[in-house]
Amino acid sequence: MGTHKQKQEKGSKRLREILHVLRKNDIVRGLDPDKLAKILEELGPTFIKLGQLLSVRSDILPEPYIEALKKLQSDVEPIPYEEVEELIGEAYGQPVSDVFAFFDHKALGSASIAQVHEARFPDGTDVVVKIQRPHIYDLMGRDIMLLKKACRLLKYTPVNGLVDLQGVLDEMWNVAQEEMNFLTEAANLEKFYELNKEVAFVSSPRLYREYTTRSILVMENILGLTVDDKEQLKENGYDLAEIGDKLADNYIKQIIDDGFFHADPHPGNLRIRDGKIVYLDMGMMGTLSEKERRLVGDAVAGVAQKDISACVNAVMGLGIFHHRPNRRKLYRDIELLIDSYGSEDLGELQISKIFRDMIEAMKNNEIEIPSSLTMLMRGLTTLEGVVAELSPDTNIISIFAARISASLFRNMDFQDTLKKDAMTAWKGLHKAVEMPALLSNVLESILKDETYIGMEHHASEDLKLLLRELTSKITVVIICAALFIAAGCAWDNDNLSTLSLALIGLAVIILIISYIRHKKKDK
Repeated sequence: MGTHKQKQEKGSKRLREILHVLRKNDIVRGLDPDKLAKILEELGPTFIKLGQLLSVRSDILPEPYIEALKKLQSDVEPIPYEEVEELIGEAYGQPVSDVFAFFDHKALGSASIAQVHEARFPDGTDVVVKIQRPHIYDLMGRDIMLLKKACRLLKYTPVNGLVDLQGVLDEMWNVAQEEMNFLTEAANLEKFYELNKEVAFVSSPRLYREYTTRSILVMENILGLTVDDKEQLKENGYDLAEIGDKLADNYIKQIIDDGFFHADPHPGNLRIRDGKIVYLDMGMMGTLSEKERRLVGDAVAGVAQKDISACVNAVMGLGIFHHRPNRRKLYRDIELLIDSYGSEDLGELQISKIFRDMIEAMKNNEIEIPSSLTMLMRGLTTLEGVVAELSPDTNIISIFAARISASLFRNMDFQDTLKKDAMTAWKGLHKAVEMPALLSNVLESILKDETYIGMEHHASEDLKLLLRELTSKITVVIICAALFIAAGCAWDNDNLSTLSLALIGLAVIILIISYIRHKKKDK
């Protein structure tokens, strides 16, 4: 009972803190992008995380707000070293000095959820130790609860119709919980290593799994150069254009081939060491299902080929629908989108712009954007900026298109394709035998005015006979040609060739007999 009362008191205290910050920033006089960012920063870790999440949701906020929220910093006062000692002692059951030969008392960096210290094992291995801030889970959980209560008050306001606030909070809480469980980041590190171990120019920090818990993560200390330190890179003999090309190619590989990509590839998370690009900080990774990867590829290919239908189908496949969309309006919006690119070649387009425009079209048609797509857009936008600084001539969309083509070819199972083609040919043959009768029935109905096809036409008897004869001849020619082509496709397969020819021959005889019977009947 006492615990419940304490929780209520803490909740009331936190609510007063929130109201104080809102009043201090004169919220009643309106909200501009900079003021929103300032308020979120003052409200602490939960609201900073919310702002960081919203900074990739162009489907929710206008561009000025997106830009302001991107600048949100989560640097906070580090927790005292005495508390760090206590946390490590609780986790390992022994003092810091028994685990590490050296442990820097000063934090290398301190953020809203965790802080990082440099350390060294007794064998001389340099590591970094990421330690979760105490009570952060409870603090964020309480803030989320208060925000959800506020959302219920907004249930019947216009805001609720524009934005699924509960959905945004649920997504933010899921992301935050993943980041607060360092075992998730450890699994991400291991998965990323496995997927990229064959790539000669890519690496990631080694994980020390035996020292890693839900609240402490220990990994290799990467002391390379940051990817944006261009002068130092050149002094050390690196070719910036080569780094840009390889970085872009590997990132597209992560998206198209792996469906598992770094969600925030900014310069601080990319190091160059021993001729390799090293990815850091894998607390948040993007994932794409096989279907999503295919649809993303279809969308890019559709834009490149100016194929509006392909783009519409990709958007329909990727989006989340709460009601039936107006496909005609979506088609017009996509058409305008593609027309806006004019006669630009594929190499002149920015892939991040394509995805931003696609998301804008989805937003205008009230199609919910999956978090995987917004995360992809964020990652590509960030990476595009990094690559542009290193190698202005590198075009990511061209690499994207090449990777899609290579992936399709590599994943093709030719034996399975042959089997499917044989089955398709058999089904087509079966339908072909039925086609003359079906066509004849449909034609009979049309000529007897029993079927309405959107226009009215009364044909003379001579015209009816001419139309029927012409249709029958065309049908026989097309089907016979299709059947002989099918026979040619199946000829290389010894088990199918004899059966195929026999069936095709039988079908042709049936077609000819059917044609003769109808001709006699017409006479």
